[in-house]
Amino acid sequence: MISIYPLFYTLLLLLLTSSIYSSDNSGWYTDPASILVQPGPCNIDIINNSLTQHNFLTYFAYKKPFQIQHHADNTQFRKACSKDNLLQTYGDKIVRLSTANTYSYKKVDVPLRKYLTEYMQPQDLKTPGNETLYWFGENSHEWDSLFKKYTPPPYKIPEMIEAYSFGAAAAGTGVPFHFHGPGYAEMIYGRKRWFLYPPDKIPDFHPNQTTLQWLIQHYPSLKPEDRPFECTISPGQAIYFPDRWWHATLNIDNSVFISTFHAHK
Repeated sequence: MISIYPLFYTLLLLLLTSSIYSSDNSGWYTDPASILVQPGPCNIDIINNSLTQHNFLTYFAYKKPFQIQHHADNTQFRKACSKDNLLQTYGDKIVRLSTANTYSYKKVDVPLRKYLTEYMQPQDLKTPGNETLYWFGENSHEWDSLFKKYTPPPYKIPEMIEAYSFGAAAAGTGVPFHFHGPGYAEMIYGRKRWFLYPPDKIPDFHPNQTTLQWLIQHYPSLKPEDRPFECTISPGQAIYFPDRWWHATLNIDNSVFISTFHAHK
């Protein structure tokens, strides 16, 4: 006779985990009907904060991406990023929205309150990236009081300074393939899928195609040797991307995130 207890406890654990996850959204609840994709594989290194600065520079900084887990206690920053607190404290501040395509030509300035209540909608599969407005960065000094609560990953790149980029976005949105300097991206709420290629391997994509469209329409037909590096990043986790690595992102849930970009002094 097969015991049902292991199965029962497994199902109970899954239900409890789901309940904890959904109840800790601090206003960033995602309607299950808006979740069009699920987490994918993770084929990059996953490390904890035992990584030394020396090993970071030797094995990762200039060579390959990795995921770092729970590098710091950002509980206070996470609380400050609740939807109610952002609306109450920063709701009247102007944020700059960019089109969610590779070159982000169009810019629109709106109050944060209007973005969160009107613009931040789940991605429609039919809407191209050049018609999708997305808040990811171009933050002014007015956000300094919020950023002071955040502790970034500890690893530094010599001769470079750090700058933060903060944003929030709806389920199904993201940024198609592009590249820039090195940095980290951490999830505060929600989950985000990342797809990366090294600088010498240009991904096959249309610059106005959303990451959601690319994932559903193009990704399944990729040959194994053409598949990207990828990983799903959840709250308390961050991803590091080296200089000029191609990367695209896709928010699985309604998400809040912060990036730490490195630039030459």
